Amino acid sequence: MSVGQPPEKRESGPLRNASVLLVCGLFAAVTVAAAAFPAVAIAGLAAKAGAEELGEMPSELTAQTSPQVSRIFASDGKTQIAIMYDEFRSDVPLDKISKSMQDAIVAAEDHKFFEHNGVDLKGVARALVSNNQGGSKQGASTLTMQYVRMALAYNATNPQEVVNATKDTASRKVSEMKYALQLEKDLTKQQILERYLNMAPFGNGAYGINAASQVYYGKKPADLTVAEAALLAGMVKAPTAFDPTTDTGYPQALDRRNYIIGNMVDLKMITADEATAAKKIKVKRTTQRPTSGCVSVAKNHWGFFCDYFYRWWLSQDAFGATTYDRERLLKEGGYRIVTTLDIEAQSDARKEITERQSDNNPNALMLAAVEPGTGAVRALSANRKFKIDNADKPQNKLSSNPADAAKGIRGTYPNTTNPIITGSTGVPGYQAGSVFKMFTMVAALEAGMGLDTTINSPAKYKSQYIDNSSSGCGGFYCPSNASASEAGNFNMWTGFGKSVNTYFIPLQERVGADKVVQVAQKFGIKFRSDEDASLAKNSANDWGAFSLGVSASTPLDIANAYATLAADGKYCEPTPIEQITTADGTEIDTGKSSCVRATSKDVARQALDAARCPVGDRAQLGNCAGSTAPQVRDVVGHPVFGKTGTTDNDKTAALVVGTRSLVVAGYLANPDWAGHYDHMSHGIVNPAVYETLADYMKGKKVQEFPTP
Repeated sequence: MSVGQPPEKRESGPLRNASVLLVCGLFAAVTVAAAAFPAVAIAGLAAKAGAEELGEMPSELTAQTSPQVSRIFASDGKTQIAIMYDEFRSDVPLDKISKSMQDAIVAAEDHKFFEHNGVDLKGVARALVSNNQGGSKQGASTLTMQYVRMALAYNATNPQEVVNATKDTASRKVSEMKYALQLEKDLTKQQILERYLNMAPFGNGAYGINAASQVYYGKKPADLTVAEAALLAGMVKAPTAFDPTTDTGYPQALDRRNYIIGNMVDLKMITADEATAAKKIKVKRTTQRPTSGCVSVAKNHWGFFCDYFYRWWLSQDAFGATTYDRERLLKEGGYRIVTTLDIEAQSDARKEITERQSDNNPNALMLAAVEPGTGAVRALSANRKFKIDNADKPQNKLSSNPADAAKGIRGTYPNTTNPIITGSTGVPGYQAGSVFKMFTMVAALEAGMGLDTTINSPAKYKSQYIDNSSSGCGGFYCPSNASASEAGNFNMWTGFGKSVNTYFIPLQERVGADKVVQVAQKFGIKFRSDEDASLAKNSANDWGAFSLGVSASTPLDIANAYATLAADGKYCEPTPIEQITTADGTEIDTGKSSCVRATSKDVARQALDAARCPVGDRAQLGNCAGSTAPQVRDVVGHPVFGKTGTTDNDKTAALVVGTRSLVVAGYLANPDWAGHYDHMSHGIVNPAVYETLADYMKGKKVQEFPTP
């Protein structure tokens, strides 16, 4: 009807009455035929509906699992740390759905569900006559046909197929009838009812009865009462119109609930007294839908780990050809994923950080913990809230970087979703200083030098590496030590223990800087920045300051690199995965420990022996004669190894400490501005690291490191 035109009058008179009689006659004949020959009846209707369109449809309805929520758990397999979904849905078997809910959906949608063979032809005829005579709009779709419609929509591979599956046409109705008859032959009534309840939409982001019972009532579907079941059953027809949480939907939802309760009495599913009691129950008007993704777990401080898992998943070719495919699989596949996150270790790390650094501090105190021999990432924590800052009411201050602040760019504190602990293409990491000396020591040991290799180390050393910058001396790189007193003869135990720069640069010269870079790569250093990647690939042998930690790295990088020593030289790719189980209960291997030999067992044990010196432990084969973090051994109470790291002008302070069970690395750095003027304190980062390790090691059996 066009605007401004009077409404068209309905056709009346003998001609219309005759057409109605013809339709009734047709469906009467079809109904009689269907009683004995349902396939013949449907074929007849198909001829009327459009044979060409139907001929293009598949001969059978493909069974399609609807999108399922994936659930992410901590390493205990019990603590749920996040859920991932596009549609909030988790299928449940029929025996986990209350009888009241099963009855209510039949009372709402298909009274003869247990009597027909998938198609109620009398109902179809009645609906057609009513619709053609201008009566109330009737669909006459059985529960089986409704399930077919939903399944066809989920089977769709493009938007047009979705339209075809849901548009109100005769051909669509006939196709539903055809598939319904097929389903009724292949499945029991109980199987069809189970599939229907698990696929149906219930509004407010709830898909399937399991999700609906959680969203609307915070309970399992097995515990739904008559009143609750009737309300949910009433919503399937029109989830928006019958939404009890809205002012317009509430009265309609209440009326429809009571109507369905009345139907349940008529169908002898409940008694009149039960119906009266159910109708008196007040309709709940609030919902509680779990939030998808990692931001939702920020309050538990699991966000950075959750995000690490999420980024890991998107990087795995096994889950799809593109990141889009992989994300869809995660959010629709119904996986049960047990991660490596140790809840207690994570809690300890957050506690130690909070005691020393405010979330509102521009300088980030970041910790990562890794299990040697598996690469299992046990904790990731920082003095940040893992959340997106509110653009309308931002909490984050302007960036500490003056150039960014001048542009109105805000910093990453207290809120950020940047992977500041684990790194990415846009977050390459931070210079960490002398923790990199371990790679030089390993390279020297691999070259056949011994731990007792002695070098006369001056207070300042003029190297062979070219350096034409203002910090060079005569065009060469000239490192000096943290203290002028650090001069004399040193070997690997004493040089590593006291972190003598002028020992390790000559050692690097002897072994070759390119060999040191290769060791770092074998131990998991990623070189994420373009500059670092270019130097590592094209100028490794001229990278004079490499041993002093001028390449960007993250706490996770260093924790895992040092874990390689504790694993007798076996490098394990860091992983957030303990177990991945598909929706059908099949366990898959993706994410399991992937380990390769990075160096020989004896080299690893020798390097670890020297690495006991910096943290106050005693070497088995040599004399440490000094350390940079002497209190660590006493606090942890177990044999330990590790290293401190400090960059020029104290722009980063780092410590890595490990036992045979766990390695913890911590950085104190500014994620927003590498050129900041603050002096990072080991008095902050060191205790956060070793106290976290001490908390983890409490009550555990003391294990000595293997003898080199």
